[in-house]
Amino acid sequence: MMQKVCWPYFDPDFDRLPERIYGPTCRVCIDNESMEDCSVVKVDSVNKQGLLLEVVQVLTDLNLTISKSYISSDAGWFMDVFHVKDERGKKLTDQHVIDYIHQAIGTTRETQSPATPKSYVNDVFEGEHSSEHTAIEMSGTDRPGLFSEISAALVDLHCNIVEAHAWSHNARLACVAYISDQSTDTPIDDPHRLATIEDHLTTVIRATGPQPNSQEVKTGGVVGGEGTVTNVERRLHQLMLSARDFDGPLGSSITGSGPRSGRGSVSGLDNEDEGRKTVVSIDNCEEKGYSIVSIECKDRPRLMFDTVCTLTDMQYVIFHASIGAGDDGYAFQEYFIRYIDGYALNTESEKERVIKCLEAAIERRVCEGVKVELCAENRVGLLSDITRVLRENGLTVVRADVATQGEKAVNAFYVRDISGNEVDMGFVKSMKKEMGAINLEVKKDISRPISRDQRARFSIGDMLKSQIGRFSHNFIQIK
Repeated sequence: MMQKVCWPYFDPDFDRLPERIYGPTCRVCIDNESMEDCSVVKVDSVNKQGLLLEVVQVLTDLNLTISKSYISSDAGWFMDVFHVKDERGKKLTDQHVIDYIHQAIGTTRETQSPATPKSYVNDVFEGEHSSEHTAIEMSGTDRPGLFSEISAALVDLHCNIVEAHAWSHNARLACVAYISDQSTDTPIDDPHRLATIEDHLTTVIRATGPQPNSQEVKTGGVVGGEGTVTNVERRLHQLMLSARDFDGPLGSSITGSGPRSGRGSVSGLDNEDEGRKTVVSIDNCEEKGYSIVSIECKDRPRLMFDTVCTLTDMQYVIFHASIGAGDDGYAFQEYFIRYIDGYALNTESEKERVIKCLEAAIERRVCEGVKVELCAENRVGLLSDITRVLRENGLTVVRADVATQGEKAVNAFYVRDISGNEVDMGFVKSMKKEMGAINLEVKKDISRPISRDQRARFSIGDMLKSQIGRFSHNFIQIK
């Protein structure tokens, strides 16, 4: 009988060799000890195109503020450090949120990420989708009252608007809406009916558009409730890019030309409130073959997402980056990029296009006007009624976020006077007094202060008083 059996020797660490070579899907560390005023999120992973955007998107979904970030992804390896705070300006202490970040960033290669913790979802901007719905995307030349006309057209087509998000910038409009059938509250999947909806909305958008080729309406498939607000915002960026809002309002230019150096291009946008400019410049790093994109602008939430989203969707790869915000309220961002084919930006026209697109991405989320929030008992046609009242009294919607939460419709609008006058905040107290039990939240947009030298031509309270009665019973108190 054989006393000894000889087997091939296998190192016990052999099974972990692929992980040691390539790393796990993603290593995430959340450090609450190193910094006194913020949490440090460290990400270490094998790199892929778009991974940085996916990580930033996870943090943005949670409404976290990124005050600093350092990025490096040379040699196929992705290493990133984020300094983040929650909405209260505190460190991340909620274990559910910490666990979500670990899980979500670790599954960025998968088709779906875990659901965002409800405690970190802004009720105004995300609804609870109890059923599936049909997506519609629209983009084209904007005009006063267009969003109201779109809302009315959907009502005429017997569609219920479950959720909608719209941006207006440089005379362009982008809108993503989720609809269901008015009578059955089910998704609309009949190809003939979808074609009718597309044709009707296209007619509405093209009614006065001087550039018919830039108009687009597309009905998507049936989607469930897995999407997040930031995913919608990325699509709005893409739609605005396709509508060429970076070219500026029709007949004008979005930017003024700054000084030119032999190394790159510089461009700036005026910032009215402090006299400083949003400056975007591009230089070339000849030694390493990078183009260096530098951005200096007023700091605000979601700024890093907007710039990273734009560069990624324009097919640029970010190899290194440094992001920071100063005590003066201004942010500085520096990206070392190449085009997806591996080359730096070599022509002035290419640099100018990237500059314009980044400026548009920074500006399109910033709205002039006042923010109006309201909560109402949901019903078909409510959005159309509200936006019609605004339009009939000289106000236009420049940004909208509409969501449905159970039996409630939660709406947030940025409105502006059609004539270009500022809407004075002095009307707020009188408006609330006139509304009585109807509670509308009206806020000044913090990103663009309203001049004290200008006064509104009318009170919004007076504007709504005569017309609100026919559907005032549908409103409930905002909590």
